[in-house]
Amino acid sequence: MDGICTLANDSVYDQLVALINSIEANAGRQMPICIYPYDDRLDRVRQLVEERPQVQLYCDRTSLAHWDSFVEQVWATHPTARQQWQAIGSRGIHRQGTHRRFCAFDGPFDRFLYMDADTLLIGPVAPIFQALDTCDWVIYDYQHKDLTHVFTVAAPQFEQLFSTEQMRQQAFCSGFYAARRGTFKPDQLGPILAHLQQGEAEVLYPMAPDQTILNYLVMRSGLKSCNLALTLPPGKATGNSVTSTHFTTEAGQVYDRGMPLTYLHYIGVSSQLFRQLCAGENVDFPYREVFLHYRYRHDPSSRPRLVGRLKPYQSAPGWRRYLSALTRQLTLGKSSGTQR
Repeated sequence: MDGICTLANDSVYDQLVALINSIEANAGRQMPICIYPYDDRLDRVRQLVEERPQVQLYCDRTSLAHWDSFVEQVWATHPTARQQWQAIGSRGIHRQGTHRRFCAFDGPFDRFLYMDADTLLIGPVAPIFQALDTCDWVIYDYQHKDLTHVFTVAAPQFEQLFSTEQMRQQAFCSGFYAARRGTFKPDQLGPILAHLQQGEAEVLYPMAPDQTILNYLVMRSGLKSCNLALTLPPGKATGNSVTSTHFTTEAGQVYDRGMPLTYLHYIGVSSQLFRQLCAGENVDFPYREVFLHYRYRHDPSSRPRLVGRLKPYQSAPGWRRYLSALTRQLTLGKSSGTQR
């Protein structure tokens, strides 16, 4: 059985509703959805699951504990992760709940598409699953344009472990990918940990903890990876990031120079902005109307009437933290102009 999964808690409730509605609109109400819990703040998520028969909340405590333990072992091998996290005031493992997307390798779907809660499905998913017929791992982004958010590229072992071509072909954003249940079995993880303990952990990038581990797992395990951004015919690949300003929109659909997007990723947009918007604050961010279209697709009468003067996105909380990163990330180049 194929399905789509995501990671969420009550803090991203409005984004979760929009994502589920976009899946229903563009993949059909019959498409099964599984939510992996970021943490135990799940009251509103549980209520949502009760209202949507095709949606389930993952509750396998053995699986959750297994992957929690695995990532603790991974980060115990890293020489400086704890110090880096402490420097920014992060206690324990930074953003530990993000690793729970790994539970999809134990989850209910034979083949799955993982989508972050800050994404929207805009187009059909059939091409994604079809690519799994010949590949182990399917991605669709331009993260290879900025490896600094994938690995610690200055680490001495980085160039020894991964070639330039491997980085170009396989580096990916962990917000959107497709794979199979059982891709990483328990007996495969022991050798991975051994490699990390022998010094390879220095290549991991602690500030994107789930993303760096997934990239390392895929590349170190020798999986056959397919990036549709590189393999689709010329003119068929699109961008997907809200950092792209040239997309056009119509009735919830988004187009990149006339080509419909597969998904839209609100990369760098704080979840706080989505909550404020849905509470009626007139906050701005890229492709706001597309989000509102899907968030209130089933109940347009409850769409908030925005009050007050428009608050420009640049002045929204957290913008300055993201600005330097976003200007570096995921530019395809002048010829296509598209981004992640």
